[in-house]
Amino acid sequence: MIPLSVLDLIPVREGGTVSAALTDAANLARAAEGAGYKRFWVAEHHAMDGIAGGATAVALAHIGHATSTIRIGAGGIMLPNHNPFVIAEQFGTLDALFPGRIDLGLGRAPGADSRIGQALRKDLMRAAEYFPQDVVELRALVTGEPELGLRATPGFGAALEFWILGSSLFGAQLAAALGMPYAFASHFAPDHLDAALRLYRERFTPSAALDRPHAMAAMTVLCSESDAEGRLLASSLEQSFVALRSGTPGRLKPPVPGYRDSLPPSTQAMLDHLGQARAVGSPATVRAAIGRFVERTQADEIIVAGATFDPAAREHSLALTMEALAG
Repeated sequence: MIPLSVLDLIPVREGGTVSAALTDAANLARAAEGAGYKRFWVAEHHAMDGIAGGATAVALAHIGHATSTIRIGAGGIMLPNHNPFVIAEQFGTLDALFPGRIDLGLGRAPGADSRIGQALRKDLMRAAEYFPQDVVELRALVTGEPELGLRATPGFGAALEFWILGSSLFGAQLAAALGMPYAFASHFAPDHLDAALRLYRERFTPSAALDRPHAMAAMTVLCSESDAEGRLLASSLEQSFVALRSGTPGRLKPPVPGYRDSLPPSTQAMLDHLGQARAVGSPATVRAAIGRFVERTQADEIIVAGATFDPAAREHSLALTMEALAG
């Protein structure tokens, strides 16, 4: 059975609060740990009313205290937003709190619109150009290779597992060149999935941390008792996708029966396109969809994304998904 992990955006539900969203995230991480998931990752997004994971390292400390064995990490930290030294200190602190459990996935996108660059006092376009150098510097601050003459404390010597994240060929090339594991965001950007994985594997150069390619692919996965119930639960997430693509993101909304059928054909086509990395429905349906995806990608791990308006439904989905694949 392929290892499964969880990606959470810490969604803020309509009528809910950030405090409640953080509580829900900790509960979800405990449920993932109990069900046997390998990792629980939080993604960095900014200035979005419906996503509460902006202070990613702080959120991970909260989640770490709520769990005991599952690996926790960033999926990912958008490095152009940050100084590598500060990230080394933050994740070195997390490793000191939760030894041997911390993953640090690094991405090149800003995780928000252009206004965030102004708020961060950064030229994000230029900062993104320095992403490869910043990755090397950050890794050196932690590993001491190469020696920089400056050591982050905490940070130096931390047992972090570094990942490169991507949704294009750029991240695949960088992960291959640096000998790092690679995670592809196919749950929302599936277009370059096959080409990126092929490029990563063909060009991979072994490193001290990794002797052969290791790829993880993301899927939207919502498992329920029946296909009809799964489709209903997924309508909350579909509303979020449509709002985001139309430039009006907001809080996670309650499910709407027949939501997809109410949309214009072009919007339905957009959701259908995302569906190539989606498994929604009964345990049998989810098992078959994940099986086809794994056969297609030959991924070493799958990370499951998705949100439900009722937090208990997502916890139940994690349990049913694991049972479906183990059965």
